[in-house]
Amino acid sequence: MISKQQIIDRFISYVTIDTESDPNSKTTPSTEKQWDLAHKLTKELIAIGMKDVTIDTNAYVMATLPSNIDHDVPTIGFISHFDTTPDFTGKNVKPRVIENYDGKDIALNADENIILSPNYFEDLLLYVGQTLIVTDGTTLLGADDKAGITEIMTAMEYLIKNPDIKHGKIRVGFTPDEEIGRGAHKFDVDKFGADWAYTMDGSQVGELEYENFNAAGAVVFVKGKIVHPGYAKGKLVNSMYYASEYINTLPRLETPEHTEGYEGFFHLHHIEGKVEETILKYIIRDHDKDKFEARKALMQKIVNDLNTKFEAEVFTIEITDQYFNMKEKVEPVMHIVDIAEEAMKALDIDPLIKPIRGGTDGSQLSYMGLPCPNIFAGGHNFHGRYEYVPVESMQKAVEVICKISEITASKAK
Repeated sequence: MISKQQIIDRFISYVTIDTESDPNSKTTPSTEKQWDLAHKLTKELIAIGMKDVTIDTNAYVMATLPSNIDHDVPTIGFISHFDTTPDFTGKNVKPRVIENYDGKDIALNADENIILSPNYFEDLLLYVGQTLIVTDGTTLLGADDKAGITEIMTAMEYLIKNPDIKHGKIRVGFTPDEEIGRGAHKFDVDKFGADWAYTMDGSQVGELEYENFNAAGAVVFVKGKIVHPGYAKGKLVNSMYYASEYINTLPRLETPEHTEGYEGFFHLHHIEGKVEETILKYIIRDHDKDKFEARKALMQKIVNDLNTKFEAEVFTIEITDQYFNMKEKVEPVMHIVDIAEEAMKALDIDPLIKPIRGGTDGSQLSYMGLPCPNIFAGGHNFHGRYEYVPVESMQKAVEVICKISEITASKAK
């Protein structure tokens, strides 16, 4: 039986290390503090008995659990990232363990009246009677994706201690900078040497995902002219007013707060504005490749149309592709999804096969030659103060890793 306390202790030892990444940095990892956890993981892999443990100059950590059977088996991998998002602070995380959750409001921080309530976060009611790990309301928790790391590490240790569970060669990998879209950029797929892998980076128990958004970033530059406001008639051009026209020309209901499932969106996530120049930063998302291309074309068309309307080159735009839907690379090898689904069913877990409304390292790795579906890690409300993870969900994820390894070996006989 996989120990709850072992999982709790391991998870807390990871989340109390600040590993926030920085999108403005040009280095890999993007922050020096990510090295702290990378080195800890390296030492821990050695301590539990993993082989071929390496950490490269960019903080990518890899290790091997050798096969314990005498026939050829595909090499599989399990991957998680150790950075946390810059969207919300990960400094001085103070996790709290709540035993036997009673289904009521949780006061994360009484002094600041920060409440984690099932009236707002209904998923909490799925975990009545279970053990939750929450924040103190002033930081994120870091279950994205230190829960995944905890599960991979715990599963490897369990397999080492239980050699009666037969498996082939297993590779594990821990990456920096996933939260800023660079987690796979310097991942050495050839060195990793797996036939396929799974990222442990999903949310609710049962999640199994092999479709994700096609993704791009767009920056719209809006030019104005600054003139003393007392003498501005016919001369001053306020870029912020022009920028608002661009914003309002895009489909208002095609935004994250109005979409779900396979619906794509435009998301304005940052504005820098003054009279002389305003900068709008967007992300563009769609599962369908043709609709994705149409979204990018629409943003360019609005620029062209508004420049024509104002008879000046007021608007310019830069659009950069970020990642693509892994479905194209996973569907030809769907047996790797089938194995994960079979593993969940064998453990009485109902598989929740659905598209990811985001991206993972797996999306990029799939296009780098390593097909890589995504599996639940158990956390909820990522990237903010209301993040939490049920310990029982992490236990189930550990069991899924072990069962996938066992099934892969049995199918290769």
